[in-house]
Amino acid sequence: MEQYKPERLSPATLAAMQRSFRNGRASLTRRSLLRASAGGALAVGGLGALSGCGIPAAGKTQGGVSAEDHSAKEKTINFSNWTEYMDVDDSGKHHPTLDAFTKRTGITVKYTEDINDNNEFFGKIKPQLAAGQDTGRDIIVLTDWLAARLIRLGWVQKLDPSNLPHAFANLSDQFRTPDWDPGRAYSYPWQGISTVIAYNKKALDGIEVKSVSDLLDNPKLKGRVGFLSEMRDSIGMTLLDMGKDPSKFTDDDFDAAIARLQKAVDSGQIRRFSGNDYTADITKGDFAACIAWAGDVVQLKADSPDVDFIIPDSGYLTSSDNMLVPNKARHKTNAERLMDYYYEPGPAAELAAYINYVCPVDGVKEELAKIDKSAADNPLIIPDKAMQAKSRAFRSLSEKEETAYESKFAKLTGA
Repeated sequence: MEQYKPERLSPATLAAMQRSFRNGRASLTRRSLLRASAGGALAVGGLGALSGCGIPAAGKTQGGVSAEDHSAKEKTINFSNWTEYMDVDDSGKHHPTLDAFTKRTGITVKYTEDINDNNEFFGKIKPQLAAGQDTGRDIIVLTDWLAARLIRLGWVQKLDPSNLPHAFANLSDQFRTPDWDPGRAYSYPWQGISTVIAYNKKALDGIEVKSVSDLLDNPKLKGRVGFLSEMRDSIGMTLLDMGKDPSKFTDDDFDAAIARLQKAVDSGQIRRFSGNDYTADITKGDFAACIAWAGDVVQLKADSPDVDFIIPDSGYLTSSDNMLVPNKARHKTNAERLMDYYYEPGPAAELAAYINYVCPVDGVKEELAKIDKSAADNPLIIPDKAMQAKSRAFRSLSEKEETAYESKFAKLTGA
């Protein structure tokens, strides 16, 4: 196991965290904007085909520390998740899929919505994990970059494939091979987030937008273009437009993307870099087009007929939230059974119908159509193979890269 050393974050990295918590994805209470309609995102990962038999190897990740499993005697699971990230009943208080799981298995789930921000939650569980102690949680849900960190530190347990037959069989191809957990030996996706281009039809007034290049180069859009204040999203979409793969880019590629955006800033083409408040700009038409999170856009589309989105031919960026079992968890087998349960098409469809994010489960469309046909037909919830093939992930960064890249991006955005 990699020995834990307290991380000294650079000013640029701290500023990026503060921006995210203040007005980026972390500020949304995660799901509040997505309640009324079908919205969603695609999860991280490339297209990784499975061999015909056997479980994929774990790759070069570090093994976690197991503990005595009390699952057989203690029929319980402690599950920590983000707010508004689980189905509820008509009263708004209960979680029908969790109730059904308990009825089937006899395992009670203590479900807690105590994750509001990745960094904040990491600070909460870090002392116990660093000391080799139980966090009191059997399942935690973390965004890909933090999931990668915990795997690298050896702070989460390797999953037992024999307890995850549905997850292994039904996981969509595009979710299978993130660079930080090849073969999904330590994690399984809960849901994901996609980055696309949003536009206001009325504000465009016939101007064609099909790519990031259109946003950056069309003089008719000068001063009416928005990019996101999240570095990975804005840089990742720019890299794709430049023909670069965000999962494999070099320092020179990053600098070229920064230079391209800087030119658009200097010319006044880009109006501003924003967090989630871009939703007001695109609705009012202050932005004719912008880089946006798909879940927001589909929600806005339900309320405003002028708002829509495109998936550029060059591709779009994805990230994911992931279920992990932390070291020393008392109920690992129970946790794995619950993880596997959400890879059955029925429960997966119920979850997707409520939280409106793309479900990472193959074969869910038919079940979802029984609940909400419009959601089942929405390509942002059930993407076809061609759309999945356009999905790309921003590669994992070293601490040195994180510091350097955030510093350059902060200078670009004036943050």
